[in-house]
Amino acid sequence: MRLYICILLIVLSLLFSCKNDTHTSKLPLVSYRGSIEAQDEKNIQFIFKVTDEQSLKVYNADEIITVDEITYEKDTIIIKMPVFESVIKAVVNKDSSLTGFYIKPNLNRIVPFNASPNEDRFEINSKANENISGNWKVKFSPNDHEETNAAKGIFEQNGNRVTGTIRTTTGDYRYLEGVINNNQLQLSTFDGAHAYLFTATVTDSTMSGNFYSGNHYKEPFTAKRNESFELANADTLTHLKEGYDKLAFSFPDENGNMISLGDDRFKNKVVVVQIMGTWCPNCLDETRYYSEYYKANKDKDLEFIGLAFEYVKSDTLAFKAINRLKDRVNVEYPILLAQYGTTSKEKAQEKLPMLNHVLSYPTSIFIDKKGKVRKIHTGFNGPATGDKYKSFQQEFTTFLDQLLNEE
Repeated sequence: MRLYICILLIVLSLLFSCKNDTHTSKLPLVSYRGSIEAQDEKNIQFIFKVTDEQSLKVYNADEIITVDEITYEKDTIIIKMPVFESVIKAVVNKDSSLTGFYIKPNLNRIVPFNASPNEDRFEINSKANENISGNWKVKFSPNDHEETNAAKGIFEQNGNRVTGTIRTTTGDYRYLEGVINNNQLQLSTFDGAHAYLFTATVTDSTMSGNFYSGNHYKEPFTAKRNESFELANADTLTHLKEGYDKLAFSFPDENGNMISLGDDRFKNKVVVVQIMGTWCPNCLDETRYYSEYYKANKDKDLEFIGLAFEYVKSDTLAFKAINRLKDRVNVEYPILLAQYGTTSKEKAQEKLPMLNHVLSYPTSIFIDKKGKVRKIHTGFNGPATGDKYKSFQQEFTTFLDQLLNEE
C-alpha cells in the first residue's frame, strides 16, 4: 500500500508539475465529453455539463448525476464523485480541455482521463444499418457453458442513438447510452464507481463483442435477439441451509455498538436485512429506494438494517464510507460494518453461515414478525430497467404489506 501511494504521488506530481503557472483556471459552463482509458486502445466516453464553478452534471441516458464537490488548485481541477470514493484530478489546459487521471485510491487504480468541450458521447459517422430495439439473450464469456452467465439486454434505438441496460441475476448494468454506426455498436456508462463500455458487431439477430470495465477488465460477450427470454427468479437463488429458518448476526455500528436481530428494536417487527456495499451502484439504487420507503413507513412495525461489506483496508475508512453514504442519501436506518478489507462473496458467506451463498451485492432478506426468514431476493432491478423496476416496487410493497398484516 505504501509503495502504491508513493507511485501515485510521483505520477501525479509529474503530471501537474509541468503546469507551474500560478493562474487559477475555471471551467466554462459548457458540455464536455469525458474519456477514460480502457484496454485495446478503447475509451469509455461520457458527457458531463459544468453548471457552475463548484458543480457539474453527468449524463447517462435518463440518469443525471449531480456532482457538487469540485475544488481548484491553481490550474488543476479536483472532482470528487458523490457517495463513491473515486476522484478525477486533471490539469485545466488553456483551451479548456482536461488532462489527468480517474483515481480509486483504495483499489490502487489510476486510469488516464481526458475531456474536451463536446455534446456528443460518440461520433455518428455513418447510417445505422441495424436496429437493436427489443430484448436480447446475452452471454458473457460465451465459451463458458455455465448458464449463470446469461443476461438480458433491453434496448431502444432511435436512428443511430441507443439506450438501455443489461440485466443479470445479480443486478443491472445501469443506464447505458451510445450509438450504432453501420453495424458497429458502442454503449457506455459512468457513474463514479463504474466506467463501462460495450462494443459489438451487430446483425439483425446477433451481436458479438467485448465488455470493458475501466482499463483493468475485459470480457467477450455474444447476444441473440429473444423477446421471450427471462432470467431466473431472483427469489430462488439464495436460501437458508437445511435446518435453519432464522438469520443471526452481531456487527458494529459507527459508534462501536454491537447490533443484532435479537435487540429490542427488531422484536415483533418485519425486518428487511440489506447485504450491500457503499462502493456498489446497484446497492446505491436500492438504498435510495429503501430509504424513501422506510421514511414513509417507519410508523409501522417495520425496520431496515444494512450490512456493509467494504473493500477498504480499515474499519475507520469503512465507517467513513458508510457515513458518507448515509449523509448523501439521508439514510435513517442503521448500516453496520459486516466486513472490511475484501468484498469476497465467499468471505461474506462465512459471516452469515446459515446462507447457502452470497451471490450478489445487494441481497435482501425479508424476516417476519416471528423472526422467520420468509424470502431472500438476489440483486436489484434499478431504475434503468424501466418496467422491471416498476414491477419490483409493486411486488416489494405487496409482500411487505402481507408481512405487516400478519399477527
